[in-house]
Amino acid sequence: MTRAPGTRLSRCWAVADRGHDQPFGQTLVKLPRRGVGSWCNAPMTTDRLQTMHAFLDETDGRLKAGEAVAGQVWPSGFGSLDAALTGGFRSGELTLLGGPPGLGKTTLALQVIRNLVVSNRHAVYFSFEHDTQSLLERFIVMEAAEIAGSTAVMLPRVRQAFEARHGSDLTLEERLAGTEGGAEAVEALQDYGPLLHIHRSSGSHTDVEAMRAAVEEIRADTGQTPFVVVDYLQKVYVAPPGDERRRVPRMSEDDRVTVVVEALKDMALEMAVPVLALVAVDKSGLDAGKRVRLRDLRGSSALAHEADVALIMNDKFDVVARHHLMYNLTNAETYREWVVISIEKNRNGPDAVDLEFQKRFDHSMFDSGGSTVVEQLIDERIFVG
Repeated sequence: MTRAPGTRLSRCWAVADRGHDQPFGQTLVKLPRRGVGSWCNAPMTTDRLQTMHAFLDETDGRLKAGEAVAGQVWPSGFGSLDAALTGGFRSGELTLLGGPPGLGKTTLALQVIRNLVVSNRHAVYFSFEHDTQSLLERFIVMEAAEIAGSTAVMLPRVRQAFEARHGSDLTLEERLAGTEGGAEAVEALQDYGPLLHIHRSSGSHTDVEAMRAAVEEIRADTGQTPFVVVDYLQKVYVAPPGDERRRVPRMSEDDRVTVVVEALKDMALEMAVPVLALVAVDKSGLDAGKRVRLRDLRGSSALAHEADVALIMNDKFDVVARHHLMYNLTNAETYREWVVISIEKNRNGPDAVDLEFQKRFDHSMFDSGGSTVVEQLIDERIFVG
């Protein structure tokens, strides 16, 4: 295998058939097949090689010019989470959000997006699971709750407003007039809607290259870098290698997840964007009463290696130590109203932090304040204070 002078090979993944060779070093696109399928990042040249002295000079020059040189911080709007993450999510970092189904991963991600766009940031949501109308309904309910509190209009009433029986001459805002916060929520969405980008993604063709293209398009149109949410990682498309696809060994899910998580990490670094990717759990994490950990996420061990931050969600009732439940039945029922978010990995700050947030699923949201868990959780021998 040869390569051009001044280049070095990037990380690659391959499926090999015996007795054939295939050059590496190509981008994440379909390769000509000669027995081996490869997915690789773009070749890197020695232009990327830099001494620390040169980087210090470059940094000083940018600082003198009044430019910020630290990675941009993107506050989630969840107070205790932002405090634990030293301000929030960061450009160039990949954050994974995992947990059992139905616990609120999408709800949390949408609320983070809402909090960012109301602070005049752009965000793009790659939706593999939800159509745009259902997302709009959830944003209206969430925004109404921010405006009117616990008495705000709920999802069933908002869904009724989309039905034709109300008459064709009424706008959505007019149909929600008289509800608590409904019309005001639609008005708010009209104001910040241009900052909120929805990509209707498909597991049959939306790959990381398509995500890169969408981010570039938003940058070109707005002059701003968006916050990126992928819902969810295991749905991202990976093309089989080669033209004769029927002869290619089927990729295992572990292999596909490896390709995707490495590509998402590279996208975060190379495009200086923050990426929040939702991750499904393996069947080992679906057992009742079991605390889901980073190791229970579905797919490759690359998930743990590539992520800069790993957030794991659990229902508090399922993970709190049994002695907290046995002697106080009132507490036991209260725990069902809370979710625990554990920071299991944090490259640039503290980890092993357990935070709790109250569910407000009637309004498609969580209470954004949160606090540190004080109870003992299962499979632990110490209290988190």
